[in-house]
Amino acid sequence: MKKLLSVILLAVSFLTFALGRPALAADAASGAKVFSANCAACHMGGNNVVMANKTLKKEALEQFSMYSADAITTQVTNGKNAMPAFGGRLSADEIANVAAYVLSQADKGWAG
Repeated sequence: MKKLLSVILLAVSFLTFALGRPALAADAASGAKVFSANCAACHMGGNNVVMANKTLKKEALEQFSMYSADAITTQVTNGKNAMPAFGGRLSADEIANVAAYVLSQADKGWAG
């Protein structure tokens, strides 16, 4: 009985990890399209045309405690100050993909 239970738990664990969410790169690729259509007007190249010091570059994201998917998701969903809320316009998956894209670009210095 213990052996059967162990085999079942092993199978469930394997299926959970093997068939889980796609890799971050796939999310970031989808996020690039959403970013281009909704965010690039103000944040082209990781910059910020409204508040020049609050860019999407890694140093600024870290300085303003925004260097996490949760923080970016909250900001995009709810907006803040001059940034409008996109929660009514974009789905939760689209916003998560944008967060993945922003973080991946910040890590690359917004190059390419």
